Amino acid sequence: MPGRRISAVERYGKFMLLRLGQPDRTESSLSSAGGAANVDSVAGSLLVHLGMTGHIAAFPAAKPHEKHTHVCFLLDDGRELRYTDARRFGRMAYLEGTALEKELQEFGADPLVVSREEFVAQVRGHRARIKALLLDQGVLRGVGNIYADESLWRARIHPARLGAQLTTKQARTLHRVLRDILEKAIVLRGSSISDFLDAEGEPGEYQRHHRAYGREGKRCYRCGTLIRRAIVAGRSSYFCPRCQPAPRGFAMLPLPRRGKARKA
Repeated sequence: MPGRRISAVERYGKFMLLRLGQPDRTESSLSSAGGAANVDSVAGSLLVHLGMTGHIAAFPAAKPHEKHTHVCFLLDDGRELRYTDARRFGRMAYLEGTALEKELQEFGADPLVVSREEFVAQVRGHRARIKALLLDQGVLRGVGNIYADESLWRARIHPARLGAQLTTKQARTLHRVLRDILEKAIVLRGSSISDFLDAEGEPGEYQRHHRAYGREGKRCYRCGTLIRRAIVAGRSSYFCPRCQPAPRGFAMLPLPRRGKARKA
């Protein structure tokens, strides 16, 4: 890492990819003179996953470290790039060359880039539940629980439906609404449900536009039926039982008692 310049910051699914340029020769020679291993001349990347509570941003080096600060990178302008994560669900790795290529090959298509027909083929080619497919990073990279529920509500598809049982029209509709929702959420800096902040320290605003996620017991914006919750693919899934008919035999969870809110 010493002497490397961050040449680009990209999103790759749920990961941030910090592309690193060639190491500075002066810094490299100093490392070698000090007995350290010579800095590899191959450009690498830092792959960062924020997990559920992770945050990465630059701060003045003199500013005291916040609680749960796990990683610091000293920058040449006197600031530190700091990674904090209260729950430690995040991940950070330095990769280069074939190791980086192999890691990125594990991910599926980007939902904002994949063509409609490729998306339809992927969805209808699996007998897994559609919610599980949307969350499977090997099928589609970058879709999380919130946006899976929101897109399924918009497409009127129950999260427990099997991908192979969707019609071509339903899969095409899902592709369209998923892209619309993700694009709008990006513009609004995501959804701040608990403590999410962006790199500028600002909360997201898309939570104001949620139509299903976290709305258990509240009325559907389309038909007025109470939004219900079920466990699909190991995650809480919110849906309208009228707009999104469930597969035969699939049970939803009972509504919580008044005054007792369930956690998402």
